[in-house]
Amino acid sequence: MRQILKVQIKDNKEYLIDISDSSFAKLNQEVFEYTKGQKRLVIMSKKVYKLYSGDLNFSDDEIFILPDGEKEKNYNNYLKIIDRAIQIGLTRKDVIIAVGGGVVGDIAGFAASTYMRGIDFIQIPTTLLSAVDSSVGGKTAIDLPQAKNVIGTFYQPKKVFININFFNTLDDRQYKSGLGEIIKYAFIEESCNYKIPLYLFEFLTLSCQKILEREPLTIIRMIEYCLNLKIAVVSQDEKESGLRKILNFGHTLGHALETITNYKKYAHGEAVIYGMIFIIELSYKREYISYSYYKLSMDLFEKYGFKSLKCKYPTEKLIEIMKKDKKATSKNITLIVPCEKKQVREIKLTPLDIEYAMKELYK
Repeated sequence: MRQILKVQIKDNKEYLIDISDSSFAKLNQEVFEYTKGQKRLVIMSKKVYKLYSGDLNFSDDEIFILPDGEKEKNYNNYLKIIDRAIQIGLTRKDVIIAVGGGVVGDIAGFAASTYMRGIDFIQIPTTLLSAVDSSVGGKTAIDLPQAKNVIGTFYQPKKVFININFFNTLDDRQYKSGLGEIIKYAFIEESCNYKIPLYLFEFLTLSCQKILEREPLTIIRMIEYCLNLKIAVVSQDEKESGLRKILNFGHTLGHALETITNYKKYAHGEAVIYGMIFIIELSYKREYISYSYYKLSMDLFEKYGFKSLKCKYPTEKLIEIMKKDKKATSKNITLIVPCEKKQVREIKLTPLDIEYAMKELYK
């Protein structure tokens, strides 16, 4: 099965997303044909290299292997990638290809956006999380020890190849981390201003068993739904000046949890899940949402095996990290909160408001 989606952004930017369950031989053929005549620098995670280098047919002299883990999305590795691009003689007419999860996509995209002021960039996500999140939309970044994604650019890929066969080697934790970002779209669907209802909340509820069993047609359909919503948002607000902020639902606390644990305890999707559950609980306490929607929401998380965080971290430290969030102002922390079923809105709370809420919920 194959689905082709088009991303269209103002200033005549557009590219295709190819979602399929085709063979790796077919993927090779399509990527090689698409990059014909270009030198390639292929950024690949160490784990993906071990699993798939034999299937993907890139030559070793065009591959840069990035160690695994969020902590590797750093300045030193960025410079190593740039140095490798210079060594192999990449020009403005050539291409950087990311083959891996979100870490690989983010740092490879940042390198592509800054090398010679920008060269072609192709995303080949190998995790469910990166397929529905970081591979589409043009956000690139590297981390600093004290904050995530604070150095970055908006730089759209030339094309995205999503092949769901990569997901067969994801362990349950990695797979469910991807489901965290997917569930996010269910809560923001109507705020995305997509042209027709997709009923993602209902789809995730009714198709839970097939999704957990990784049934191919269901997975392709689920990815298509999520990306249609993301494309709708990004096409209206490429650089997060307004609407695109809704994609950060659950991320403010999620990023803080990743940072306070030095990116070692939580997968990104897990942290986002805890962030969403916290915001839903806070929204119910503040009467932003009804009890019936609160119950439906918590039932959806429970259906996929997700529960509320038992917070073991100093509230004050978490809030200090949240205050460094890119969306924070000098006095307030910006949060995306549910307000109606499938709708969210932006609010600003003081650090004291959030500290009180966290202590109340995690007492």
